[in-house]
Amino acid sequence: MSNSRLVYSTDVGRVKDDKPEPEAVGDGNVRVRPEKKGRGGKTVTVISGLPLAGNDLKAFAKKLKKRAGGGGSVKEGNIELQGDHVDVMVDVLKKEGYDAKRSGG
Repeated sequence: MSNSRLVYSTDVGRVKDDKPEPEAVGDGNVRVRPEKKGRGGKTVTVISGLPLAGNDLKAFAKKLKKRAGGGGSVKEGNIELQGDHVDVMVDVLKKEGYDAKRSGG
């Protein structure tokens, strides 16, 4: 049982996972794509490959959500914005100094 890790204890409840926050995972190739699959037919703009992590990524996502005028979230190192804002986000990212490209549909 040396490979097991404690997730829940009846004494204290859920045990926090002490994994360190991942470092920047972006490879410098920032991709912006629309995505509909598995989202009830609604379009979401997904931005991947940003060389940011943690709070920096969340702060940048907040800035992009404000520019798009809608909601969104950060999931698995990607920024997901509600709605189809691919062309606008490519322009915004290029102005911020990223080499952003449109991909997908």
